[in-house]
Amino acid sequence: MPDYILKAEGISKAFGGVLALDRAGLAIKKGEIHCLAGGNGSGKSTLIKIISGFYKPDEGTIEIDGTPHSGLTPIESIMNGIQVIYQDMSVFPNLTVAENIALNHELYSRTRFIRWKKVSAIAHEALERIGVRIPPGEIVENLSVASKQLIAISRAILHNARLIIMDEPTTSLTRREIETLFSIIRKLQRDGIAILFVSHKLDEVFEIAENFTVLRNGANVVTDSAANVDSARFIEYMTGRNLAPDLFIPGAAGDAEPLFEVGGLCLENGFADISFAVRPGEILGITGLLGSGRTELAKSLFGLCPASSGVIRIKGREVRIASPRDAVRHKIAYVPEDRLTEGLFLRQPIRENLAIANLDNLLQRDGTLDDARIDERVEYWRHELEIMMNDPGDQISALSGGNQQKAVLGKWLDIEPSVLILNGPTVGVDIGAKHDLHRYLRALAATMRIAVIIISDDIPEVIENCSRILIMKGGRICGEMRNTETDEKSLLEAII
Repeated sequence: MPDYILKAEGISKAFGGVLALDRAGLAIKKGEIHCLAGGNGSGKSTLIKIISGFYKPDEGTIEIDGTPHSGLTPIESIMNGIQVIYQDMSVFPNLTVAENIALNHELYSRTRFIRWKKVSAIAHEALERIGVRIPPGEIVENLSVASKQLIAISRAILHNARLIIMDEPTTSLTRREIETLFSIIRKLQRDGIAILFVSHKLDEVFEIAENFTVLRNGANVVTDSAANVDSARFIEYMTGRNLAPDLFIPGAAGDAEPLFEVGGLCLENGFADISFAVRPGEILGITGLLGSGRTELAKSLFGLCPASSGVIRIKGREVRIASPRDAVRHKIAYVPEDRLTEGLFLRQPIRENLAIANLDNLLQRDGTLDDARIDERVEYWRHELEIMMNDPGDQISALSGGNQQKAVLGKWLDIEPSVLILNGPTVGVDIGAKHDLHRYLRALAATMRIAVIIISDDIPEVIENCSRILIMKGGRICGEMRNTETDEKSLLEAII
């Protein structure tokens, strides 16, 4: 028997004349944990879809257990033991855990009637195999993202999976949930199942993967053992740039009046007695675990969940924020945690998404939209934020995650905000785009005209980019640190 369960060689694929993969390749040994890494738009998703049979390659071959295939169908891929768990997990939210896990098994067995006791037993056995306890009768929409991920894994192993491909599986998970997922991945490996772990997060690559392959611009850059590289070299492989981390040091504001102040802010079942100020030149960081109240605070400052008491001041003037409309009128901009459901109109063009927040200022005297001015603003942000797009008329869903996030930022910067609140600003964004966004936020703070607040549980992001860091627990601020006086270990210990 060959050592490799999968070999993809010379894979090329073009869409409308745009080359998504250029003779790319990937080799995975049986029982191996292999990481496929690369920035947004590097070709990772296209390669996965070719391996799973969703796309047929223009060139190249795929070998499974030494048998070559010029192209696979989805059924052929599954029959050969390949299962893909995409970012959305492809679970049915209105069905129970047992139905999500076992119904495909019942359909494959071609029974005329669903055997509900058998469905429950199959689901229980699949969950037991990976060592997790989730009530089989629970409706899936009531469960956490982490639980949905485990349901998808349980379903995959029912079909004699020998290679499970996990596409960005940790994007919406907490650190504790990631540790649980990694322990299950290692258990699957001990059972002889190979894992292709698709990610652009450095710490995860080094923690879980034995070997890795990096794609950039649709082509292979390197395949190597994770033990042979450090984070700096890995970043250079992914981006083609040397992006050395450095701490943001704010400009001297002296005794300047705060740009933004919050005093005694409270929200029932959210947070209590929140007070802070943001001075010119600094970036304020707010961090804490899931449930600490950080997201509720972000939404309250933008009027999505109006505070029940407390004071908000912008440049010394007290303002009332009872709705997002109030927030926009007072020049408060909010980049939400989930750009796909809260930040973008995915079926609308890039152009409309960039213009939507500032429409009131993009009208002609007769009340109609000034198309020429809209086009001018879109082009400005396209170049200012280096948003990679073919045509502003394309749906924004066609952009990579990093470019979508830049579009969300551009949309809000177009209102010329006095306060910019960013909640998880680089979730699902690759290293290169992450660096670009951080660099731009630092430049904004350096103008001394805008209060920048980053709310995040990404510890390196907070330390590198926030000159002052507030720590939230149980809905209250329980500590404050300067980025020059702490490190990742100390900050992590403080928030747990």
